[in-house]
Amino acid sequence: MLFLLTFPWCARAANLAVMRVKQILSFWETSVINNLIKPVLCAAFCLLSASICAQTYPSQPIKIVVGFSPGGVPDIAARVIGQHMSESWKQPVLVENKPGAGSNIAAQIVAGAPADGYTLLSISSAFAISPSIYSTLPFDPLRDFSGVTLTATGPAFLLISPNLKVNTVKELLEFAAKNPGKVTYSSAGVGSGSHFAAELIQAKAGVELLHIPTKGIPDGITEVMSGRVDFFISPYASAVNLVRAGKVRAIAVTSTKRVKEFPALPTVAESGIPGYKWEFWYGLLAPGKTPKPILQKIYAEVKRILELPEVKERFAELGTVAVSSTPDQFDKMIAAEITEFSRLAKASGIKPE
Repeated sequence: MLFLLTFPWCARAANLAVMRVKQILSFWETSVINNLIKPVLCAAFCLLSASICAQTYPSQPIKIVVGFSPGGVPDIAARVIGQHMSESWKQPVLVENKPGAGSNIAAQIVAGAPADGYTLLSISSAFAISPSIYSTLPFDPLRDFSGVTLTATGPAFLLISPNLKVNTVKELLEFAAKNPGKVTYSSAGVGSGSHFAAELIQAKAGVELLHIPTKGIPDGITEVMSGRVDFFISPYASAVNLVRAGKVRAIAVTSTKRVKEFPALPTVAESGIPGYKWEFWYGLLAPGKTPKPILQKIYAEVKRILELPEVKERFAELGTVAVSSTPDQFDKMIAAEITEFSRLAKASGIKPE
């Protein structure tokens, strides 16, 4: 120190160095607080707030928006679940039908709703198909929604024309191979589940089929019953009464296992196309960024409801199986389905409109 005092310029330099070190330390401390501590405190506050909200949820009526007309599986599932939720939580649960644009109108409403758990969306597998058939959507199917849970899955019937003399999927494929581009199938419209289900047969079996789109599932069934098309893949619930009555002929189901009511009816996979699987599925979504504690609370309640014997029975009447999945599992499933449908659409030449 005496040395530094002897040479004033050294003392000044030392003082400047000390001041600079203090500035650096001060900046470092401020930077650490801003970049590390504050975000941690903010995250902790958000988690605490979400947890408190979940504890008081629900404190007002809940609305479930359905993108289809009353009477279908998404609608009935929403009403059954909503009734039990209302009884348990002592809050009204309202079901609002907003059909149109392949259920995208309903999806847009929920995507723009507050992310507080009070607006939910009842969906079908059509939700994951939409990105493959619409060039633009008013929402992002992944970013703008949070999965709550899967609610049901259901197989489909492969219905055959009375004019087509085949009794198995193998015989249908052999006939199609001998008559490329002449075997026809109806669908509920371009990009519908019944369309993609038949395109999957074409892709896996390597046959060329002719698509005849209609305005909906009832029309698709009518076309095959009348013999105007050769086959139609119909949701189980839509055709089961006709199959029971012998008014339309089914040669297979599209699930991985045979259905209990028709044990003699083989799956598509075991009767001609190994590895084939097509199931319609249904579930609940919430707006994106809905707090995880709230999603978890809704999921736990819906899971409890789906395990009730009377609910399982009601879903069985619809030709579906009541099932649940965690919010994270449902998010991953939807993402995988969107990717698979996009791949299938490109391979089949289905272009977004």
